[in-house]
Amino acid sequence: MTMLKLLICALFLVTEVAPAPSQVRQNFHEDSEAGINKQINLELYASYVYMSMASYFGHDDVSLDGFARLFLRMSEEERQHANVLVDYQNKRGGHVVYREVKQPDQTQWGSGLDAMESALELEKHMNQALLDLYRTADRHRDPQMQDFLNYHFLKEEVTRIKQLGDYVTKLKRVGDGLGEYNFDRDVLGGGK
Repeated sequence: MTMLKLLICALFLVTEVAPAPSQVRQNFHEDSEAGINKQINLELYASYVYMSMASYFGHDDVSLDGFARLFLRMSEEERQHANVLVDYQNKRGGHVVYREVKQPDQTQWGSGLDAMESALELEKHMNQALLDLYRTADRHRDPQMQDFLNYHFLKEEVTRIKQLGDYVTKLKRVGDGLGEYNFDRDVLGGGK
């Protein structure tokens, strides 16, 4: 009998209670709500990746302060993006569902060029996810969400991708060693 009681209690503990219907929800499709939750998780993952990069470049055996500051700033921006999406989800009457945030696949980032190329690929992935979310809003005839995504994310993503692409080109041009050190100091403001 005791085992049965434990099983029943366990079932009640893991059963999720359905959220109350929203009073403000209007023209906000479930696909859009799910897409925003997915994007929140992706933004938090990107924040972790950039924090990992910042930690790596700030370590005493790497000591490239400009790279560390750049990636820390990017980590904070991605976390802020997640907050903006949470606020929007609430404004539209959606429910935020937090998922486990995947840890970065690596903690050693190699050279500044290696990390910058990884950051560029991550930003392209983020941009594609936002474009997919924009298409979801279009498919469900939600111009408010399209405007929100364009204003808060898409324009910024294009600028960030261009910036990172320029950094990759410059790092390839200057090379490792002293070139990377000078890039860190002169372009990223390291050592200040």
